[in-house]
Amino acid sequence: MNALGIGGSTIEKELNAIQPKAHLAKPIQKEEFQARIDKACDLMKEQEIPAVYLHAGTNLFYFTGMRWNPSERMVGVLLFPDGEVHYIGPRFEEGTILDFMVIKGPVHCWEEHESPYALFVNILDKKNINGKDVAMDEATPFFIIDGILKEQSNYNLINAKPITAGCRMIKSEAEIAIMQTAMDITMEVQKAAARILKPGISAKEVTSFINEAHKRYGIPSGSYFCIVLFGVDSSFPHGVKAPKNLEENEIVLIDTGCVLHDYISDITRTYVYGEISELQREIWNLEKETQLSAFEAAQLGKPCSVIDNASRKTLEAKGLGPDYKLPGLPHRTGHGIGLDIHEWPYIARHEDAILASGMCFSNEPMICVPDEFGIRLEDHIYMTEEGPKWFTQPAHSIDDPFGLSL
Repeated sequence: MNALGIGGSTIEKELNAIQPKAHLAKPIQKEEFQARIDKACDLMKEQEIPAVYLHAGTNLFYFTGMRWNPSERMVGVLLFPDGEVHYIGPRFEEGTILDFMVIKGPVHCWEEHESPYALFVNILDKKNINGKDVAMDEATPFFIIDGILKEQSNYNLINAKPITAGCRMIKSEAEIAIMQTAMDITMEVQKAAARILKPGISAKEVTSFINEAHKRYGIPSGSYFCIVLFGVDSSFPHGVKAPKNLEENEIVLIDTGCVLHDYISDITRTYVYGEISELQREIWNLEKETQLSAFEAAQLGKPCSVIDNASRKTLEAKGLGPDYKLPGLPHRTGHGIGLDIHEWPYIARHEDAILASGMCFSNEPMICVPDEFGIRLEDHIYMTEEGPKWFTQPAHSIDDPFGLSL
């Protein structure tokens, strides 16, 4: 006999029942991008950083609203404490840069045979900041760092993380609202995926369904990622090369998410298809207990490390671990989320970032039992002035994972 909400339906029935929800969220507005730049400038003044380079990708988008994928060509922005934003890009892309531009600023261009790194240095020279630190986006490729270093010796290149993470770690109400809608959509997809399960179904069939279900909810790109694991495959946190098909009485682990207005959802559910064994029940219940202990440890003013420590203390009290040993928790308890699926703050024992209102991160203290199965329950937390709040409510029980009896 299956747990509540597991099996009994079809792919066609579930897809036809979906009503779009993505339209309920509003994208980030221009005023918020400007406010982010203002905050970055304040941090630059406090830390006496005269320039920050933001490379194509999520940091460039976060501060300027410009969507631009990183490539072998240098495209980015130099931000100065006075609020000036200077764009750098290939000459043939100038029109596109102007078209994508949200926050106005001059565009400095280089031809294909010219050095973008010399152009970069020239912009700095004209701002009269010779011999000072220049903070580089931590995601800047090495070839750009190397090119700038070879072009000059006046500037000391440092990590821009105190500025980038200093801003991005604290989510606004608008960001949290987008993420809430994305999480709600993925949770509904998780429920639907559980209902289509049957013996013999392949991980690929489930993955394809989850992708299409996200699209039906109004996410044009479908799933941002999807991990579907059955049985012993679930003991490998991020999957195996050739996932097996589902058999009776096996663990099912599904980890998936989507992108809505550039923000990401990420939810994992684990349950049993068929009869639940004593070991499956024991480990599932311990996973839920561990996730709750991590949630309760997430208190304002405490370092992120206390959450990971709480997870391991709970597991070790039941004879698992210690540390990263198996059976037990082989990785950190969680990760920040936003424009990137993994960003600051990281919920690990070395993370000394102090928990503050606006931080968003996963709570997923997975338990791996080698040669048996893995149990991961993953929900996300956002910190408020009153303490931690769930984006999605944790799994209810192994007999009723989605709380249908409530």
